[in-house]
Amino acid sequence: MNDIRTITLDLDDTLWAIHPVIKRAEERLYAWIGEHYPRITELFDPAAMMALRSEVITEFDGRSHDLTFLRRTVLARLGEAAGYGDSYVDDAFAVFNEVRNDVTLFPEARPALVALRERFTLVAVTNGNADLEKIGIRDLFDDVVSAAMAGAAKPDRPIFDMAVAVGGASAAQTLHVGDHPLYDVHGARDAGLKAIWVNRNGDRWPDEYHAPDAEVQHVGELHELLERDAS
Repeated sequence: MNDIRTITLDLDDTLWAIHPVIKRAEERLYAWIGEHYPRITELFDPAAMMALRSEVITEFDGRSHDLTFLRRTVLARLGEAAGYGDSYVDDAFAVFNEVRNDVTLFPEARPALVALRERFTLVAVTNGNADLEKIGIRDLFDDVVSAAMAGAAKPDRPIFDMAVAVGGASAAQTLHVGDHPLYDVHGARDAGLKAIWVNRNGDRWPDEYHAPDAEVQHVGELHELLERDAS
């Protein structure tokens, strides 16, 4: 990996833990809806909302990569079912989005990004809808590519092709870093990129996927690994 010029980085569960964040955001949204639009929570408990979300995902299979569209569509359906219409959707989504972007970076994440950006072009690549401006790390990236922008989610090739294009190097000179064996490592390798697996929990690699070029426990190990490979 001594010819790497661009590093593309996954966000959720690579730079911060996402599951507790989404749980808090869902709970805050449900409480807000119950306070301001109580007929919705009278009709839909959290499980019923999840069932509706599954229906929307099935109905809009071609837009499964656009999480913002799916969530706004669910909110609209909830409002219509309760007789409120969809005029509340912007406010409701803003409530969710505020908490969704209230993340706690892993301790090593910011120092790692600062150090890596001194040597490489950094591109954030995400299937989610994190707002790096709100999170406070947009200045550490040269560009951001989301599934909604690319029209496809990882592990599909178009999102990696877009990331390579904005990074300005070839696929072979681009290294993708992420926690998910399929979405990040297998997808990146399939698109011609190098790939490093962030394996925080010491999991066993699933043999059915393309193996990573290297493995780290967290992104704080990247700088030393790349320095060693370059020497």
